[in-house]
Amino acid sequence: MITVTGSINLDIVATGPALPRPGETVTNARLARHPGGKGANQALAARRLGADVRLIGAVGADDMAEEALKLLQAGGVDLSGVRHINGETTGVALIAVSADGENQIVVCPGANAALRPADVAGHTITHMIGVLEVSADTLLAAAEAATGFVSLNLAPAMTVPDALLARANLLSVNETEAAFYGDKLHTTGALVAISLGETGAALYRAGKEVARETPPQVQVVDTVGAGDTFTAALTVALIEGMSERDALRFAVTAGALACTRPGAQPSLPQRADVDGLMRTTWP
Repeated sequence: MITVTGSINLDIVATGPALPRPGETVTNARLARHPGGKGANQALAARRLGADVRLIGAVGADDMAEEALKLLQAGGVDLSGVRHINGETTGVALIAVSADGENQIVVCPGANAALRPADVAGHTITHMIGVLEVSADTLLAAAEAATGFVSLNLAPAMTVPDALLARANLLSVNETEAAFYGDKLHTTGALVAISLGETGAALYRAGKEVARETPPQVQVVDTVGAGDTFTAALTVALIEGMSERDALRFAVTAGALACTRPGAQPSLPQRADVDGLMRTTWP
């Protein structure tokens, strides 16, 4: 089983003709609400890709919590590790999406910020995915409890304890995050995955590139959730024992499919769809 420790949000999405510049108002946008949060997204992505998944996280004692958890429940993610915290709101992400699928995101963490190391206690953790939208101390507690593969998505970019990095088998970042962490990423001994947007992704070990892949061409509708899908898919593939090259192909294919539908969790692909597109892309 993969235990995901991370955020649970309700995404409020405005899709318009363009992203606003500072001080600019963009009109004629469409409004939608979807379950989200990087932890929840990666948990559901891993589940749809065939893994057994438990989520450790927190929501408020409010009417948004049910909406934020509904697709996780329907998808078969184990939610026994999710706390409902009185006096806190469920986390919210305010997302603007342009006509070409690019996005800007502002996160109100709410109950996610109240998740503590004690919330990990009592859970048996084999494999783990951790996301930095909850405290590093909480992620460290989960990583120290893990007996198997530890995958850390170092997003959003922030200072991370060396003890947490030292527990990782896989570190996953995008280009902006890679620039923030710099050479430190390559001194931990972990496999490092850097996602490169529409051009694909690369894997590094000890600073040396070991694989690079370009994703299949798809019609991009919305890039929200693509990075979470990539991280979850790469983690699932490596745990399953795929080679680094095949695991990267699997991950960029899953990430590409996540761009073909609107919303983070509604867009997460099923395993059969990923396997099918891989067969046609790399016969």
